[in-house]
Amino acid sequence: MLNIKVLGSGCPNCKRLESETRAALDAAGIAYDLSKVTEYNDIVAYGVMSTPALVINEKVVSSGRIPARSRIVELAREVEAAAQ
Repeated sequence: MLNIKVLGSGCPNCKRLESETRAALDAAGIAYDLSKVTEYNDIVAYGVMSTPALVINEKVVSSGRIPARSRIVELAREVEAAAQ
């Protein structure tokens, strides 16, 4: 199971990244646990300066934009494969 985090203040783009991530991973049948990180200090601790950001298994894979659903699935599979 992948550990997914959406980093952001709760702005519309942050909410959209969360919904797009859920939709992409659900459609691909990838098991995940998703949480949101909204505290500024916690976001900066990841080295992220531009939100929204996507973190998979503690690795920042995207920041400052909302990747396409297909790209979210690719990123998830890449992180999943690297962990094995």
